[in-house]
Amino acid sequence: MRNVFYLILIFNISFTQSNAQELLTLESAIEKCLENNFDLKIAKNEVRIASENQSIGNAGMLPRVNGIITNNNTILNIDQTFANGENVEIDGAQNININYGVGLEWTIFDGFRMFARNKQLKESIKLSESELRVGILTRLSEVYETYFQLVNLQKQIQNIDSIISVSEFRLKTAQNRFTIGKASKLEVLNAEVDLNTDKSLRLTLQEQFQIAKVQLNQLLVQPPQFDFKVDTKLILDQTLKFDEINELALQQNPQLQIQFINQKIQEYELKQVKANRYPVVTLTSGYNLVRSQTPFGFVTESTGRNINYGFTATLNIFDGFNQNRNEKVAKIQLENSQFLIEQQKQSIQSQVAVLFQTYLSSLALLDLERQNETIAKQNLNITLEKFKIGTISTVEFRTAQENYTNAVMRLNNAELTVKLTEINLKELAGSLTVK
Repeated sequence: MRNVFYLILIFNISFTQSNAQELLTLESAIEKCLENNFDLKIAKNEVRIASENQSIGNAGMLPRVNGIITNNNTILNIDQTFANGENVEIDGAQNININYGVGLEWTIFDGFRMFARNKQLKESIKLSESELRVGILTRLSEVYETYFQLVNLQKQIQNIDSIISVSEFRLKTAQNRFTIGKASKLEVLNAEVDLNTDKSLRLTLQEQFQIAKVQLNQLLVQPPQFDFKVDTKLILDQTLKFDEINELALQQNPQLQIQFINQKIQEYELKQVKANRYPVVTLTSGYNLVRSQTPFGFVTESTGRNINYGFTATLNIFDGFNQNRNEKVAKIQLENSQFLIEQQKQSIQSQVAVLFQTYLSSLALLDLERQNETIAKQNLNITLEKFKIGTISTVEFRTAQENYTNAVMRLNNAELTVKLTEINLKELAGSLTVK
């Protein structure tokens, strides 16, 4: 009986994994994800690209200076007869013309297009930063969810290991009783079936656990076979309020912020289209050196240094009504951006409402499962006392033990559901932190 008692106690003791496994804390997992995840690295580079593109030169505010060099050489075979009857014949004459210098072109007015373009480029940086934030929140959520699924599975494996230990003892006891003629073969077969059922469940849980490990390793950019154990502590936030989450979601949800930025970009796009109605004024200037050589004619060699300057003004008078069409299209696109904002708001509010209802139901279920676990534990303790004095069979004790195990597993699943719903709500609200 004493051995039975010790085996039963295994059920309430956490299973200790091998010390060779590395303990991967949630904070460490998040740090590795933020540092190594390829999607986040790409998003960070997109921010860098947008920052490089944001310049007054890219907006068209600075002058353009070009260096020019032209060298034209001609070999002539010529036979000339002048009015006085003189005849000149030249074979292989070389004519050289060299022109080099610098030219400046500076658009000083384009209907304020350059200013709208510069502001649009600044908004593009904000857009890339918001997209990076979306990527960070998404990856954080995935790490949280995968990690806590591992926590739940690890707890369930610990529980089933305790059950297997007791089932093995039960089978051994039944075999001994059958050997001495105090039990039937049916009792032994029932014990074997229950033991195989427990082992089958453990294999299923172990498979799910290993798959979740591979998924987490992928998020952390670690080798798929990298082995670790997780911290089974699970802290639940049971203080979330609907109004606060809903307000935060409408204020700082990154997907909604992206829509607001896209609307600003579209406003600047419309301003650039309208700029085509104004004249474009461009200053031009240049400095050229010219050198020419020819073996015949009145001037056989000449050089020159030329400075030119001026301005050009162009105005679109008629382009087949394309300007009107482009403006109408830009206005429709701006209107669509507002529709997208309203659509995103409605979607966020709906998701918050659904998730918060799930959150409340999960909290209520969690309280119920805690009560049920307490009752099942009391039942197991009473059954244990009866088992110690031999007033109940091993099958009856098995039933009580299974009831308690199922209650513990349902409690673990209820805690996981609350945690996952909490994570999803905070992700929508843009308040999911790295701690």
